[in-house]
Amino acid sequence: MPKIPRPRFIDPFVDAALVVAILFVTACQQEAFPPQTASLQAEDLRNRAEERKEELIRQLANCESGGVGLSERPIYGGRGVYLGRLQFSTQTVIGYQLKKDNRRLSLREAAQVAHDYNRSAALAKYMIFDLEEPWHWPHCAKKISLRSEIAAVKELISQAQAADAKAKADDAASVETAETDSDNRKRNVSLGESCRRLPALGLWATC
Repeated sequence: MPKIPRPRFIDPFVDAALVVAILFVTACQQEAFPPQTASLQAEDLRNRAEERKEELIRQLANCESGGVGLSERPIYGGRGVYLGRLQFSTQTVIGYQLKKDNRRLSLREAAQVAHDYNRSAALAKYMIFDLEEPWHWPHCAKKISLRSEIAAVKELISQAQAADAKAKADDAASVETAETDSDNRKRNVSLGESCRRLPALGLWATC
């Protein structure tokens, strides 16, 4: 007579321990910080936009005055009307500094800004990229294709904003997934606890 194999009973304590171990490993994997692809992409795009702005201001200064950065002596153009690397008039500096910072400069202060490359470059960036007014430099704006470059910078910024939005959506989805996984782990651990109580009742089960 063939032997009938005995039914194989799984120790619920061992089974529950395996479940807990698997959940623990899964939790560790889920809690590791994934690469923030969208956030990194947004940061890269913003950096590229800023670098492009800086490069365009350098090109503009070089076109207007033949150089970039500090000069050994004051630079004048247009019979003394235009000052500095970017050839600002004092009235333009006064008007746009007021619009930018709500601060009214004197003629002397405006001349100092025009002759200071860093401050005049910051003002030019505001006028060109924030206000989109490249027409203050008609000849050189055309020469370096400033209008099309403004559009290219705006596109980079738009892509960065889209990447930021995606990063926020991904973060929200990750939080929701983590909360769901946490609830599942709690239910599974509760099931394991129930399995461990069965032997005390004289019962065997696979959990």
